[in-house]
Amino acid sequence: MGTLVEPALLLLLWQSVWALDIPLEVRQPPTIIKQSMKEHIVDPKDTMVIECEAKGNPHPIFSWRRNGKYFNVARDSQASMRRRSGTLDIYAKNNPEQYEAEYQCIASNEYGSAYSNKIRLQLYRAPVWPREILEPVVVSAGLPLVLSCDPPPGPPKPETYWMSSSFPTMQAVRPDRRVSMGVNGDLYFSNVLINDSVADYCCNARFPYKNVIQQKMPVVVKVLTTRTVAEAAPTWLSPTGSSSSILVLQGEELLLECIAAGMPTPRITWTKDGEDLAVTSRMKVKNFNKMIQIPKASFDDVGEYTCAATNRLGYIEHTITVRVKAAPFWLEKPTDLILAPEENGRLVCRSDGAPRPTISWSINGEPIETADPQPNRQVSGDTLIFRSVSASNTAVYQCNASNQFGYLLANAFVNVLHATPRILGPRNELTKVIEGSHALLDCRYFGSPFFCHLSFSEPIIIVTKPQSMKVMRGTDVRLECGVKADITTPVTTNWLKNKKISLDESNLVITNVNRGDEGNYTCVIKNELDQKSASAHLMVMDRPNPPTNLELSDPYERTVRLSWVPGDSNHSPITGKMQYDDDDWLPGKWRNLSTYPGTLNSVILHLAPFSYYEFRVIAINEIGASRPSRPSTRFQTSAPDVIPKNLKGVGTWRNNMEISWEPLTYREWNGPKLKYLVWWRRRDSREEWKNATTKWLKYYIYDADTFTPYELKVQAVNDFGMGPESPVVIGYSGEDRPIAAPLNLRVSDIESTQVTVHWDTVTRGSIMGELKEYKVYYWRDSSQLRWHWVNRAMKSKSFPDDVPEPSGTVTNLIPYSNYKMYIVVANNRYEGPPSNSIHFSTPEGVPSAPTSFRIQQRHLDSIYVDWDLPAEPNGIITGYSLKYQTVNATRGEELRVEEFPPNTTSFSIRRYDRYTRYRFSVAARTRLGLGEWHTEESPHYTTETYAQDQVDITTQGWFIGIMCAVALIVLILLIVCFIKRSRGGKYPGTTACSLDKRKPLKALSWPAMMKRSDSDDSLVEYGEGGEIPFNEDGSFIGQYTGTRRDVRELDFGGSLELHSPMNTIYSLA
Repeated sequence: MGTLVEPALLLLLWQSVWALDIPLEVRQPPTIIKQSMKEHIVDPKDTMVIECEAKGNPHPIFSWRRNGKYFNVARDSQASMRRRSGTLDIYAKNNPEQYEAEYQCIASNEYGSAYSNKIRLQLYRAPVWPREILEPVVVSAGLPLVLSCDPPPGPPKPETYWMSSSFPTMQAVRPDRRVSMGVNGDLYFSNVLINDSVADYCCNARFPYKNVIQQKMPVVVKVLTTRTVAEAAPTWLSPTGSSSSILVLQGEELLLECIAAGMPTPRITWTKDGEDLAVTSRMKVKNFNKMIQIPKASFDDVGEYTCAATNRLGYIEHTITVRVKAAPFWLEKPTDLILAPEENGRLVCRSDGAPRPTISWSINGEPIETADPQPNRQVSGDTLIFRSVSASNTAVYQCNASNQFGYLLANAFVNVLHATPRILGPRNELTKVIEGSHALLDCRYFGSPFFCHLSFSEPIIIVTKPQSMKVMRGTDVRLECGVKADITTPVTTNWLKNKKISLDESNLVITNVNRGDEGNYTCVIKNELDQKSASAHLMVMDRPNPPTNLELSDPYERTVRLSWVPGDSNHSPITGKMQYDDDDWLPGKWRNLSTYPGTLNSVILHLAPFSYYEFRVIAINEIGASRPSRPSTRFQTSAPDVIPKNLKGVGTWRNNMEISWEPLTYREWNGPKLKYLVWWRRRDSREEWKNATTKWLKYYIYDADTFTPYELKVQAVNDFGMGPESPVVIGYSGEDRPIAAPLNLRVSDIESTQVTVHWDTVTRGSIMGELKEYKVYYWRDSSQLRWHWVNRAMKSKSFPDDVPEPSGTVTNLIPYSNYKMYIVVANNRYEGPPSNSIHFSTPEGVPSAPTSFRIQQRHLDSIYVDWDLPAEPNGIITGYSLKYQTVNATRGEELRVEEFPPNTTSFSIRRYDRYTRYRFSVAARTRLGLGEWHTEESPHYTTETYAQDQVDITTQGWFIGIMCAVALIVLILLIVCFIKRSRGGKYPGTTACSLDKRKPLKALSWPAMMKRSDSDDSLVEYGEGGEIPFNEDGSFIGQYTGTRRDVRELDFGGSLELHSPMNTIYSLA
């Protein structure tokens, strides 16, 4: 049943009407409907046409401005405007250049004026290269080369390409890693090869306006060959320097280019803002990684792009700073406004750019600031506001948004109408809609509002929508589509797959899905009045399809680039596996080489030399692996690319030189029958290089002068060719024995353990080789203590420095000794004759530690210690210091020190108890001070230990035997004495039996007591005379030991003390 439309619906209809165009029969300001582009290129040979079409009521009239001034078309004999049009026709037979200018069309009627864009007219000029004779370009092999193109400028900018001609054919120059065509049209060679001189090169330019191709005069390239090609580190050909910057406008093409020279050809890599460049779908890497192309630049492309060029000799970088700006672009363009009197309205002119555009308004071409003011008109930023409009507000308003990179111009009129309402569409139309749904009534009218009849029914509601699914191949899928609809209106359900009708069921079941079942499924529910639909996407996951179109490129030493076209991932992320087959394995035995991210379709493979390779690629996802791709073409590594290492030349005899180097590994051969090509020549001579080929790792040069420098180099060679040469090294032929000795050997700064040595150097020529060192030989000839035995072993010390006044220090000498020394000069093989020998003596030092330190327990309550002379007295011993302290002390006894003269070498101490132990330290002293300490601890003596040590010798067999023998001898002597006495004979001398018993025993003087004879030892050797007291048992006080010596040879250094068995030795100093 029809009812009146509610107010909310009326508002929707009202706004919808004003979106319609005003009928042309209604008066209205002009609107420009067609105009030429802002940059307009024309051919002066043809009629130059600048278009300008407009509509309005009354029909507009047209005028033109040229370079901002009125252009009187009627008075120009070569220009005219078309009838009822503003299009300008220019027949410039004479001086067409005068029409190169900026034009603007104005369409006006009584309600306002509309302005076109400013149209810049440019004349197309036939591109002509100057006729010139280009001299041949001469360049040595291995050096870089740039051939300039310099095409005519246009407009528009031409497209350039290079051709090479070799009679009778001509073909395009194919870019590769070594040869590049730059953005500026020049042809770049990173390094030239001999094959580059087989053809001429010519630059061609195609001008798209007329599709004309012009060719530059060809240039001849002559490559000079050399025996070897010099290698060079990378340098930049384009751009130059270490940094540059590029400004690009948003939406324009951005080209980043880096071309480097070098031998071998450098590799180019890119980073952005310090990280690896992420190649997106908006970006293309071209020209063998030397160019980055972004067809439409955006602000995401701002940053620092760093290109790096690398070969085995060096590495360089260039940083390109990319800045993106934007000419003005529309966010909201002003549209025509049709208002009734006293209504409000607004024109919005919203734009953006970088930098932000400036907005200016004009009325019929006149700046709004200078136009007649109107109180109901207000400018608020990018909005022009009208309140309570009247007919005086009818005009064409221009909005201009501009910055330094361009401008936007829009015309929008305000038309205030007093028009009678009229229906433009069919009358009395019945429209049916569903209750609760939006209704759009197409009521084309101009004027006042209108009435429509509406009827309602329940809408179709989809209560169960099909769900998008991602399933594995081979599973079953069920798509449901449940609806609720008006029972009075029957509904139908159809399923569409990818917009094609599939089945007529409410639920859709697909069994054993495969890739062919994938797609968008839509259930369509409809009745007489309504139609609803719901869609779901079915995605079938499967193993990826195999990659295709494997291609090898950029062969370089031990690497090659492998590219392929990825197969379909089948909705599961791919990782790529690389496999290879080489001739080291059985044919058809594929080996895994590496795994790469699935986003890549080109990788650089690192290979072993001297091998034949085939490659294939397998795509893998979580479902499984694809079938392997078809194998790539066969790839072979060739000539050696490794330099033999550790090249050196050393003489093994005085007239030869052995040249040696380290071998290449088998993987570095790069081919069969590896040999080495050895080069040599005398340094600083003009002689040619000599060479020899050998399969060994040594080569000998004979008949060379003694110790002559040679320049040496080596390179590997196989059946495929020669490898790179090694750097030149200097080797020397053999050395001979030096013929001169250093002179004026002398010493200074003599200390107890070291001495400074000086000598005069020998001449270079007398060394007969390379100076290795000066070597000092020295030995300890004797000690200044005449009785002390010394080791006369010879020692040496080397001094490699060769200075005008050489010197050195000999260390580790023994104090108080006499030394001898001489010096020689040495080369790498021989030592020269010795110099004169010199003598020097070292002063006293501190002694070494005493030797033979003993700790004994002779009684239960005492400990006895003694020691011997130091192994190295290092001077005259002046005494000993003994320190001792209890080890297991409970009494807290402090450290005690005893000082002894040089002839005292024993000491006894009384123990507190049998458990007391002592720590003893003893050191000898010279006049320079104490020497090294010797420290020992006493053992743990007990009563049992002492009892075990005190053996009763009266029970020993040997003692009983000796006593019996002594008794027998005494008995025999008594018998002999008795017999002789009984006979009464007189015997010279005195005997033991001739003592006068009547005289008392008195102390005898030393001469009376002992008289020296040839056969008797005399105590005179051990004393200086005087009386010697006896003990009660008749023995001397004290003990003596030692060997018999002439007393004149003894140096006692003080009074004689005879209580020590070593006194005589210790007093010999």
